[in-house]
Amino acid sequence: MRLFLLLICLLAPAAVHAACQGRDLRADLSPKMQAELNQAVSGIPFSEGNHWIATRGDTVLHVIGTLHTNDPRMDAVVERLTPMLSQADAFYFEVTKDEMSAFEQDLARDMSPILITSGPTLIDLMSEEDWSALSTGLAERGIPGWMAAKMRPWFLSMMLGIPPCLARDPNAKHGMDARLTDLAEEYDIPQQSLERIDDLMAMFDSHPIEKQVQSLVRMADAFEGGEDQLATMANAYVEEKHGQIIQLARLQGRDASGLSQEVFDAEWDGFEQQLLVDRNNNWMRHILGINNQTVVIAVGAGHLSDEHGLLNQLQQAGYTLTRAPF
Repeated sequence: MRLFLLLICLLAPAAVHAACQGRDLRADLSPKMQAELNQAVSGIPFSEGNHWIATRGDTVLHVIGTLHTNDPRMDAVVERLTPMLSQADAFYFEVTKDEMSAFEQDLARDMSPILITSGPTLIDLMSEEDWSALSTGLAERGIPGWMAAKMRPWFLSMMLGIPPCLARDPNAKHGMDARLTDLAEEYDIPQQSLERIDDLMAMFDSHPIEKQVQSLVRMADAFEGGEDQLATMANAYVEEKHGQIIQLARLQGRDASGLSQEVFDAEWDGFEQQLLVDRNNNWMRHILGINNQTVVIAVGAGHLSDEHGLLNQLQQAGYTLTRAPF
C-alpha cells in the first residue's frame, strides 16, 4: 500500500487538510461476524505482535510491522523503540525513501508505468454501469474520469482501497515506515530496499488486462476503502492485531462484493497471492542473506502473519522468535 499511497498523494490535490474521522467498525460486528472473525484469526500463526526479534547465531533481526498511513500514536511507539533500534547495523524497508522519491520524480515526468499505453481504455473494456461506479469512486479521490480511463486496473484497485480523506491530508504518508526512516537517518544507519518498484509493478501487471478488468469490476466494492475502515485498521494496528486486520477486511469485503463465496475466494486469493505471498517469498531471499548483523526489517504489518508470513518463514528457516515490546 505504501507505493499506492505515495501515488495518490502525487496525483490528487492536497491543498486542503481534511483529517480522516472514522469510527472503529469492530464495535458494530454482529455476533455471527465476530464468531467468524475469531475463528479465522485463531488458526493463523503469529497473528499478533508488531515487534518480534528473530535470532540465529550472531544474526539478530528486529521485525517491525508498520502501518503506512499517519497516526499520532506512532510517536510514542518510536520513542520506545529508539534505544534498541538505534543500535542496528542496517534498516531494511519494502522500498527506501530515496528510491520512492526517485520513482515519484520519474513518474511526474512520465506516467506510462501506470497507464494503458496502447489498445482499448477502461471505458471500452467495461460496461457503462461499471465504469460509472468506478469513475465516481476515483473522482472522490481526485482522479478525473479522463485520467482514470487510461490507468491500469491493478493500480485503480489499490487506489479504491485508500479513503478520499487521505488524498487531502498532507501528512498522510508519514506513517511508521516514514518515522523509522527518520530514525535511521538521525543515527546515520544504512538503509536497504527489499524490492524494486519496477519488479513490483511488473508483477501486478503480469496478467492480461482483460483479466485485470474482470477482477477490478468484481472486487470494486470490496476494495472500496472508507474512513471507518481506516480507523478500524489503525486501532487494530496499535493493538498489534495485524492478523485481525486482514481477516476482517476479507469478511467485510466478501459481504460488500455481492459475489458468491467461491468466486470471492478465488478473487481474494489471487489478490493476496500477489500483494502478500509472492512479495514475502521474494523478500525472504534477501532476508536470509543477512548474516552476523543486527538489522531492522520494517514492512507492512500484514506481511508478518500466516503460513506465508515473514515470521513463520523465519521460524521454519531456523530462527528463534521472541515477541518484543512495541
